[in-house]
Amino acid sequence: MAGHPFQNFVVRYGAGERIFSEGDLGTTMYIVQTGKVRLFRVVDGAKRIHGLMEKGDFFGEMSILEGLPRITAAEAAEDSELIEINSMTFDKMIKGNIEIAIRMLRKLSLRLREAERRLESAQSAGATLHGAPRVAVRPAAKPVRAAGTGPRLQCENAEGPEFCLESADTLIGRFDPVTEMKPDIDLTQVDLKRSVSRRHARIVSTSEGFSIVEEVGALNGTFVNGQKVLTGRPQAIADGDLLAFGTVRLVFRA
Repeated sequence: MAGHPFQNFVVRYGAGERIFSEGDLGTTMYIVQTGKVRLFRVVDGAKRIHGLMEKGDFFGEMSILEGLPRITAAEAAEDSELIEINSMTFDKMIKGNIEIAIRMLRKLSLRLREAERRLESAQSAGATLHGAPRVAVRPAAKPVRAAGTGPRLQCENAEGPEFCLESADTLIGRFDPVTEMKPDIDLTQVDLKRSVSRRHARIVSTSEGFSIVEEVGALNGTFVNGQKVLTGRPQAIADGDLLAFGTVRLVFRA
C-alpha cells in the first residue's frame, strides 16, 4: 500500500462482517481494494443479493451525493480491504481517478433511463385502460452463425474461447456490478489480471471495413499490433491484426 494516495483511508473487514445496514444514514462511500463485498436487502427474513463488488468497484456513493439513508446493506463476502471515502475526500478521489467518475455518471444515467422506462410503461398502461390498443413488439432474433465464421476475436494462443461480433457496433470490456452493465463481449474469463476496463473499447463495422475505438475512461490502453490506440479516435483493423486490451491479447478475424 506504500505510496497509495488513499492509504490512510483503508479499512479492513473480515468475512461475513457487516459494513452498513439498510436504512443507515451514511456519510461515506467505499472502493474495494481486495476481497469481495456483497450488497443485499433483507426481504421476509431472507437476503436478496443485489450485487457482488470486487476490486475497483465502488458502492455507497449515493449517501455522499444525496445525503439519503442506505438503500441496501453491505457485508464482506470474504476478508476485504476497502478505501473509505467521506465527503471531504470525495472531490480528491474524483479528480484522481477518472474511471470512477465516469462509471458513477454511467450508473446515474442508467437510473435515469430506468426511471424514464418505467414512466413510459405506466403511461402506456394508462392509455390501454382508456381504450388505446396495446401493440406487442418482439425483439428480432439474433442470426445463428456457424462456428468459425463471421467477424470474431480469438485468443492469441488459440486455446482460449472465441468471441463473435454479433452487431455492427460491439462493446468490449468486463461486466460491471456497479452499473449492472454487461458488454457485448465480456473478457472477464480471460482477464486474469483485471486489466480490462468495464467499458474498454468498441469494434465498429462500416462499408469501409472494421475499426476499433477506445472508450473514454479506459485504463491500461488498447493496442493494434503493438501500437497504442488514441482514445475516441477510430483505428482501422484488418484480418489477422493482434489486438490488446490491457494485458489481454486477441487476434481479430474478419
